[in-house]
Amino acid sequence: MFSKVLIANRGEIAVRVIRACRELGITSVAVYSDLDRNALHTRLADEAYALPGQSAAETYLNTESILKILEECEADAVHPGYGFFSENADFAREIEKKGIKFIGPPPESIEVMGDKISARQAAENVGVLGVPGTTELITSPEQVHSFAETYGYPVAIKAAYGGGGRGMKVVSAPEEVESAIDSAQRESLAYFGRDELYMERYLTAPRHIEIQILADEHGNVIYLGDRDCSAQRRHQKLIEEAPAPDIPESIKQAMGEAAVKVAKGCGYTNAGTVEFLYEDGEFYYLEMNTRLQVEHPVTELVTGIDLVEQQLKIADGSPLDISQEDLEIRGHAIEIRINAENPAGGSFLPSPGKITELSPPDGFGVRFDSGYESGDEISQFYDNLIAKLVVWGKDRVTAINRSLRALSELEVSGVATTIPADIAILEHEDFQSCSHSTKWVEDSLDLSGISSEKESSKQEDSQSTLKKETTVEVNGKRFDVTMWVPDNSGVERNVKRRSQGKKAASGSGTNEVRVPMQGTIIKVLVEVGDSVEIGDPICVLEAMKMENNILAEKAGKIMEIRVSSGDSVGNGDVVAVIE
Repeated sequence: MFSKVLIANRGEIAVRVIRACRELGITSVAVYSDLDRNALHTRLADEAYALPGQSAAETYLNTESILKILEECEADAVHPGYGFFSENADFAREIEKKGIKFIGPPPESIEVMGDKISARQAAENVGVLGVPGTTELITSPEQVHSFAETYGYPVAIKAAYGGGGRGMKVVSAPEEVESAIDSAQRESLAYFGRDELYMERYLTAPRHIEIQILADEHGNVIYLGDRDCSAQRRHQKLIEEAPAPDIPESIKQAMGEAAVKVAKGCGYTNAGTVEFLYEDGEFYYLEMNTRLQVEHPVTELVTGIDLVEQQLKIADGSPLDISQEDLEIRGHAIEIRINAENPAGGSFLPSPGKITELSPPDGFGVRFDSGYESGDEISQFYDNLIAKLVVWGKDRVTAINRSLRALSELEVSGVATTIPADIAILEHEDFQSCSHSTKWVEDSLDLSGISSEKESSKQEDSQSTLKKETTVEVNGKRFDVTMWVPDNSGVERNVKRRSQGKKAASGSGTNEVRVPMQGTIIKVLVEVGDSVEIGDPICVLEAMKMENNILAEKAGKIMEIRVSSGDSVGNGDVVAVIE
């Protein structure tokens, strides 16, 4: 087994891998940006090294910096987690060139399945068919118009080298195509470092079904049941469950066998997920994620198999110690993603900020995977996943009820969260009867009566001393220093509130277009003198890797524009003034 593993990631997944390494007696090495200097994954790892900078491009996507740390720490393997470099074939090759093991599939498999077009072709080569789509990259809006003439709208424009709903836009009419292409390219480039796009027919009410596979380096491939991930917003998942409910066993077996064919067809090894869309008794191949999935814990709870442990063992050359015949699915598991977003009215606006209190639930069948603790900061520069609440029950009804109980005990203060939306989903008759689809949350679920405000901890303003951990870095390696200092955070907050109050008092209401969160202006969509109506987009704001249109709340003419592309803005900042 490996002696030392570097985890090229952050947050919850880095913590998950660090804990698995510790249980196996493997030394764990963390990397951290300036913003993550005191993050949970940084504190838990046996060793931690600095990646100077703040943005993902400067830090966790900086190949040169990570390779230098690999040389210094002398790790013999790298676990990429999910996101960042997890599906980057070039990174995997650079790792292997140094004689270090990449804990994932071969670079060739990543290339085939990372390019969604070649992935479609690879699946078709083994008789697994997908949703009608193109095998050519989008280079002009005219291609989308032509495709829609054959298959109709809506059309899904998707990142060829992406996944997880990032870089995906759905267009319902010809006039939406050009802006959707621009937005998908920006989002894909920011998240995956590539901006190539392709398109598919967009099914109207499918369910999103996943098959978890494990493949060793000796030719053995098995599938570990299935997951339903249909409760989504912005094509990103909110709630996942295993096994997928209310689908005939014959269909699920056929999907599992198809997933194994796809994996074998591309010479896959390690853990991976083959995704399908299911509608009207038919299933269609969607894509393969060549990495560990965010929702892997629900599979772990119903199979009893530690997927990260399996990843490490497979990468070390061990054959699978379980066969398809040995697999047994027990009970039902549900994973609820706790994101720093305000779901009020279905907006799901990102909510970066400091977590003043995080108190997880407990009890039989409850698991809480998080990369944060009380006092940690949710940054606009990274994904806004705070934690995953994972619950097991003897059946689906028990799992739903236990999830609702656990959510009622979970306390998160300081940032808005998706918890109210999660409760609304779990309590809804459509979800409980399995009549929901991937469009259901955005098209049918009524979230107008819910809210999730940034509540402060009751102890937030108390004056006391704090145990403060800071760091000393010697040649980029982190060493912890502990000291006790006065808690002046209440003073800082009061100053900030007074400052915000003065700023708000100088405004003149809805004629000032304000941003609801901190972030970066990606694009300004209007010019001085333009006429706008209520609801017209003024600019595009990127926060936590998501693009958000900032809309006019008043009709009139643009008198003033106060931002440009690339500007950083804070919550409540004025970006434009309407006459």
